[in-house]
Amino acid sequence: MTINPKRGEIWLINLDPTIGAEIKKTRPAVVVSSDYIGRLPLKLVVPITNWQSSFTGSLWHIYLTPTSDNGLTKLSSADALQLRSVDLRRFIRKLGSLSTSDLQEVIKAIAIIIEIESDRSEERAKGDR
Repeated sequence: MTINPKRGEIWLINLDPTIGAEIKKTRPAVVVSSDYIGRLPLKLVVPITNWQSSFTGSLWHIYLTPTSDNGLTKLSSADALQLRSVDLRRFIRKLGSLSTSDLQEVIKAIAIIIEIESDRSEERAKGDR
């Protein structure tokens, strides 16, 4: 069976093995890569972790509330700093899909950490969020 994860979908993904500070374990992740680009069996994903109060104010942690649409079961954070490319063999099952607004927040966080809009990114990095 061939799977085809789509942008904005949340999938349970096995991220092990990892090295150092890379996010570990089998966990949810949101697909952020385009549905129209790529010949290799790879997808760009942002891993999701349990929300912690220490994440408040962090530019790369996007707060996610569980809903029946996204399939999350607890308050969570999309950790954009852990953005990575993963092989389709790491995908276990689809949990749901992010809302359009939540997906846009994740994409904005990625843009900030890779300085797509460098002037605005610098302002946000200094606390203008």
